[in-house]
Amino acid sequence: MVSQRDREILRDDLRARGTKLSVAERESLLKGYLPDPAELGTKPASQPTASERRKAQRKTPIRTFLKSQTHYLAYAFTHIIFGIVVRLLQAYHAVVDRIFAIVYHHHRTPELIRKDVKNLKRLPQHLSTILTLRKEDDALAVLMDEVAELAAWSSCSGISQLSVYEKSGVLKSCIPALHQIITTKLASYYGTPSHQPILQVFAPHHPVHRSAPISKNTDNTAQPQTLTILLLSSTDGRETLVDLTKTLAEMSQNGKLSPEDITPDLVDAEISEITMQPLSMDPSLPDTVLKPEPDLLLVFGPFLKLDGYPPWQLRLTEMYCTGGRSHGLSGDGEAVEYQGYMRGLWHFAGAQMRFGR
Repeated sequence: MVSQRDREILRDDLRARGTKLSVAERESLLKGYLPDPAELGTKPASQPTASERRKAQRKTPIRTFLKSQTHYLAYAFTHIIFGIVVRLLQAYHAVVDRIFAIVYHHHRTPELIRKDVKNLKRLPQHLSTILTLRKEDDALAVLMDEVAELAAWSSCSGISQLSVYEKSGVLKSCIPALHQIITTKLASYYGTPSHQPILQVFAPHHPVHRSAPISKNTDNTAQPQTLTILLLSSTDGRETLVDLTKTLAEMSQNGKLSPEDITPDLVDAEISEITMQPLSMDPSLPDTVLKPEPDLLLVFGPFLKLDGYPPWQLRLTEMYCTGGRSHGLSGDGEAVEYQGYMRGLWHFAGAQMRFGR
């Protein structure tokens, strides 16, 4: 313990900022309280305890090895069984699809198609479908041929309204060529132009392309069959809703429209007028009237993906995806085939539509 005298001397030196004592005097004053360097020994390194040595020498038990190998074996076995089941299901569906393709092939004969849909309880008045533009060089030609096939099947089935959705909107830029391809396809089904339906193809904000009606027989008072095809894209969905919302908001701010007048019926009427009516119509021909909401939506793909389809038109629509059962061994399921079209009609005929009741 430091003596009282040495403590006072050190404090006086600190108050004088180290001027009272020299360095040698301070060292001699503190030397008596420091241990002898010769007595300081190095501390031996810590030795591991017996439990630590036993733990280091302990080997992995055989139970851990067997447990891990059992997990690996179960994992591999599950993968093998699952892969076999998936392949068997794919092969089964591929065989069933080929059987349906043979049994229910249309042979480009309207009578056979009418026979296939004859016993159905109901048919959709407005059929809609989602198609995808592939990445091949002839993707556009394949897409237009698929639209032509769907148009021919719909016309032969008695469905007079068909809307085709393609996300990019490439079909809108070639409506005249598409009209010609569909006309050629209908000729391969119906034969002479006098037996073909009146075809009209249009898109929102585009003029309608319509084939001129041909007088068949003066004694026949029945109205000629008409096939109306509407082309949709992603711009007719959310963008249309956003533009309509902006327009209604501006009209309400300018006092041209009361907020109480903005109702779902008004929105429905405006959207139907925007997306379901052509840009211009021939006054000499009957108006193009299209049901606003499709009754059935066919998705030709491996899974149900709306891909930006206009949401307002799908409130009461029955949806059917052909890819869940029509995929073959390749798993693509994107081809537009007649058996997928027929399965969609069968699904619609057997669906229960309660409309919220």
